[in-house]
Amino acid sequence: MPINPRINQANGRLKAAKIGVSILQRGDRLYLRAVLPPRPGSGKLSPCQQQIALGIHANIAGISLAEKEARKVGYLRDARKFDWADYGGGNSKPSETIADWLAKFEESKRAAVCPTTWKTDYLQPFNQLPADEPIAAEMLLSVIAKTTPNTRQRRRFCLAFRQLAQFAGIDMDLGDLLGNYSPNKVQPRNLPMDEEIEACFDKIENPQWQWIYGVIAAYGLRDHEAFYLDLSKFPIAQVLEGKTGYRQCWPLRPEWTEKWDLQNIKRPPVTGDCHADFGDRVCKFFARSPADFCAYDLRHAWAIRAMSFGLDAALAAKQMGHSLATHTQTYHLALNEREQQRAYDRILQNLSPSQ
Repeated sequence: MPINPRINQANGRLKAAKIGVSILQRGDRLYLRAVLPPRPGSGKLSPCQQQIALGIHANIAGISLAEKEARKVGYLRDARKFDWADYGGGNSKPSETIADWLAKFEESKRAAVCPTTWKTDYLQPFNQLPADEPIAAEMLLSVIAKTTPNTRQRRRFCLAFRQLAQFAGIDMDLGDLLGNYSPNKVQPRNLPMDEEIEACFDKIENPQWQWIYGVIAAYGLRDHEAFYLDLSKFPIAQVLEGKTGYRQCWPLRPEWTEKWDLQNIKRPPVTGDCHADFGDRVCKFFARSPADFCAYDLRHAWAIRAMSFGLDAALAAKQMGHSLATHTQTYHLALNEREQQRAYDRILQNLSPSQ
């Protein structure tokens, strides 16, 4: 019989007996959840809903043990005899370090997360934790507090640490730490004009990095996608893999593809284990290139060009590899006066005198 129905049955018996404690599963372990006195050092003054990591495997025998422990916890709480010291402060083993919990968390989570996401959204925040210390909410919160408020980094740390805390059975209140960061609140970029993009291409001396620059500019690619490009349908470019998988892209400046000989693939001989590695190579190139803008500015310029050229937003979004909502929310912010004037001028140029 599957485990979940057995847990539901046990919780049904606990509820009928008015124990006030329930069993839940996280990964391959069982936990208890109940309104309990504040943990020592938590700073809280009144009881709140918290979790207890039992260190019991999620199997049929474990459920029976967890149900007995739930009844015990319920009695101790009601008798005002519950002591967090008996439960390792909420950890199944007081001696278990952050490194121990991270190893368990990775074993449980890694298979369901793509390598790039794991490296960026989990490993980067986890690398900031003191591996040899016991895991505790206060310590996790202190590391989060060191990041800049209302930034992408702050949000990434909050989400990663919250999942780790839940996995370890630790109650952690992020409060206002999470902030209000949203990609849609990023300020509009001062994007390069098409003339600037062309001029910069001519200044790049390395023909291989010149080709990378060219395909990103012509097709609005993400930085790493230039390394997963198939041009067998030239001038259509096929992105074979990347952040959002396969898609086809059309150049909005087709003359660039011919002028820059983009059909002749000339990738630089760099290596990487994942998408982020190739993206990092591109970022480093732009840092030493004659461009005073970054690779993503070329991608954003493609999106604004699509809008000013009148390309349907749904088609533009599909070619860029994201949703229509993301496309409009992100790029409508960047439609500044310059782009609006350019679009208006094109409309006037297309009107005949009789119109």
